[in-house]
Amino acid sequence: MGVGLRVPVLVGAALTLLGGLYAALLLSGAGVPAPSAPVEEVHGPVMVLGFVGSLVALERAVALGRRIALPAPGCSAAGGLVLLGGGPWFVGKLLLVLGGVGLLGIYRELWKRGGSVALLAQVVGAFAWCAAGLLWVAGFLVPEVVPWLVVFVVATIAGERLELARVGMRGVGVERWFLGVLCGLVVGALAVHLWPSVGGHLFGFALLALTGWLVVFDVARRTVRGSGLPRYVAAGLLAGYGWLAVAGVLWAGGGVVLDGDRYDAVLHSVFLGFTMSMVFAHAPVILPAVLRRPLPYHRALYAPLALLHLSLLVRVGIGDTTGFEDLWRWACYANIVAVLGFLGCVAALSTTAGRKRGTA
Repeated sequence: MGVGLRVPVLVGAALTLLGGLYAALLLSGAGVPAPSAPVEEVHGPVMVLGFVGSLVALERAVALGRRIALPAPGCSAAGGLVLLGGGPWFVGKLLLVLGGVGLLGIYRELWKRGGSVALLAQVVGAFAWCAAGLLWVAGFLVPEVVPWLVVFVVATIAGERLELARVGMRGVGVERWFLGVLCGLVVGALAVHLWPSVGGHLFGFALLALTGWLVVFDVARRTVRGSGLPRYVAAGLLAGYGWLAVAGVLWAGGGVVLDGDRYDAVLHSVFLGFTMSMVFAHAPVILPAVLRRPLPYHRALYAPLALLHLSLLVRVGIGDTTGFEDLWRWACYANIVAVLGFLGCVAALSTTAGRKRGTA
């Protein structure tokens, strides 16, 4: 599977990210021109399934190494663009669901090569993607499908950490604990729909249990004492785990939340503090494998990572807590600048390294 086939999918994912960030500006009340389509209403699914889903499916397609796997990330990116572009929302939603189904197909082929607990977790994540998409198509509101979106990103990332960091995660007992908290996460997501009064609390405790597993067994606890790229990756991971714990506490203590300041805090603790931090941390490892272009580590990568977490701390810790709207809005702007700054760093570092390699 040539690199040329991967580039359009990655471009589609990048456009989905930019569109999702523009929708975030609209949601924050920024004075920017509003498109004819109410893109702010699809901001969450576009960012989670359209952008993150495309990245996950593309990376897995590259791991499989077969062209037939590319429609999965292609559908998720296309679905996000249709929703942002004002196309028929049913079509956009259906494309996102097809992306999840395609990812399940990729995992099916990978499982034939060798099943594992790590791969099983990622399969659970793909099922959660499909569940979220189908519920959305069926008419459920975005806040009602958030637990399944959370299961998608958390189970997928936890599975990849188990797969990538085998040195610090060995032993049958470790994997059994992992399976237990993974089951708890799925049961919690189901309970949110079946028994809302207790489901949110259960889901929060499951998130806390999984966070505890990651903190205890992830090799990042040791590599953060190192230097260079390993330390940068570890810093991004540990900071992300901290935000996952914040979301778990908010859910465990307050139960189901569908709107308001606590909803904003929970949502962005998971999808910005945890998920985007994982994207920042893994990009220097994953992008070269996907694009076959170097992305060398540079200390400049710490700048957008630090801005992401500091601005989110202000947003959640002060803006959502006190209701100080102006401060909350500027923190939202800083969140967006952090993501754009990271994209700029990646583009600059990759371009510079590519030129040096070409000259050599």
